[in-house]
Amino acid sequence: MLLACLALAPAAGADDDPFAGNGMWIWQVPRAAGGDPAGIAERARAANIDTLFIKAAHGPAPWSQFSPELVAALKAEGLNVCGYQRLLGTSPTAEAAAAATAVTAGADCFVIDAEVELEGKYRQARTYMKSLRKRIGPDFPVGFTSFPYVSLHPLEPYSVFLGEGGATVNLPQIYWKAIGHSPSVAFARTVADNSVYGKPLAPIGQLYEGPRRSDVLSFRRLGLAYDVTGVSWWSWDSASTSGWAALTPRVGRPALPAAQPTYPTVRPGSRSDYVVWAKDHLRERGYTVTTDTRFDTTTRRAVQAFQADSGLAATGTLDPATWSALLSDDGGDTGASAG
Repeated sequence: MLLACLALAPAAGADDDPFAGNGMWIWQVPRAAGGDPAGIAERARAANIDTLFIKAAHGPAPWSQFSPELVAALKAEGLNVCGYQRLLGTSPTAEAAAAATAVTAGADCFVIDAEVELEGKYRQARTYMKSLRKRIGPDFPVGFTSFPYVSLHPLEPYSVFLGEGGATVNLPQIYWKAIGHSPSVAFARTVADNSVYGKPLAPIGQLYEGPRRSDVLSFRRLGLAYDVTGVSWWSWDSASTSGWAALTPRVGRPALPAAQPTYPTVRPGSRSDYVVWAKDHLRERGYTVTTDTRFDTTTRRAVQAFQADSGLAATGTLDPATWSALLSDDGGDTGASAG
């Protein structure tokens, strides 16, 4: 089901893809219609909301608010219900166990919220992801949400969470007002920064801090323009009346600028998750690389060799043309190896 259709019509029931369409995030259930499922569903339907993302765990601790009874009641109202967990990276196996409780409670999907606590923690991220998939199976719908600008958080292990066996949908937190950018600038940079990971985008927009109605409408239009899987909003708890009202008008699909976002340029000597992602793909193709976040001499030589083999200028820099060749027809997703 396309976002272009879902954004214009009220939710009619649970969809096969819980990330499609329009979503709303709930941090504390009692602050959403007093925790009453019928009241929650009524307001969600009025705002064309298809999916609710409700906090189900914080680190290794499950939250009791994500109960089988609540999930069943909301699903009976025709809503998709997904759990989410803020990761701490301190006890990855226990955190995976806490996440799995949301699935057993009846969740339609699960979202991993990995932010500053996970920066540089590749080993912990891998342990968590492997343990989670072992518990919930390889096909259960999992999303990943984190900072929208990958380039500003170079050691966040995006490549683990969005790699093989990880999440299948990327939900970057495009909180334009908090960032200090317009929705259009924030959206374009997010699309560019996340492009190398190749996962469908379902961005989270901002309703906290009282954003302007025009900006909320602009964000919705941009979702259509970029043809994302869906959009959702942080959060029910903090949205103003005007913020809710901005979710209901029909919006059209705007034209995008002629200059579209491209793959990032990554130079030798840098250190980032982009380097990890590139190394994984180079290794998959048989080139020799190291197993950390550094764009070292060994990696530069591997990039140059790949460029020469691909008919590209052997600059040793990961430019858009090199990314395009590296990410095409290479046997699928890879699993991050840094750390």
